Amino acid sequence: MDATHESRLATLCGISVKKKIMNTRYVLTLCTALVIGGALITGSAHALGKADEKAPTNDSWLTAKTKIALFVDARIKVSEINVETSQRSMIIRGKVDSDAAKQAAEGIAKGMDGVKTVQNELQVVAPAKREAIDDKDDAITTRVNAQIAKDSYLKDAGIRAQTNAGVVSLSGEVSSLMTSAQASWTVCRSPA
Repeated sequence: MDATHESRLATLCGISVKKKIMNTRYVLTLCTALVIGGALITGSAHALGKADEKAPTNDSWLTAKTKIALFVDARIKVSEINVETSQRSMIIRGKVDSDAAKQAAEGIAKGMDGVKTVQNELQVVAPAKREAIDDKDDAITTRVNAQIAKDSYLKDAGIRAQTNAGVVSLSGEVSSLMTSAQASWTVCRSPA
């Protein structure tokens, strides 16, 4: 643009072309910065939300969180309930005073964020019968664990027995279906 055109525009518009170009650049730079900044903020917020969704849930954390929730619920006696979690699948075992307590415990476990499934193996046992049943359960558990320890194939497999109201449950991780079957067979052969 030559000097003549510049002076004509200056008189028509009331500002110099250089000032107008500077103002335009300033506005474009500001708009660009706002667009880029908005994109960065939106992208960061979106990524943060996705990070929360995909954060791995630790089985130990789920177990602890469930035990705490059971502890604060007045309907349930926590000292009588075991919680085990493996790959976000939870098993609750033990003895409760009523069916309402059993259902409450299951509801609490299912309500934990991150839990896929809940297997409720709680036994309803009246408080008056609990001491006799606990003594029998302890004796059964001792016998079954002794049988597992005697078996050369199972003694180093890391299998634990637990008895609740006469029902024996085995827990642990085994390397093969054969080991699992052998452990089940050993429990069946153990004297009650």
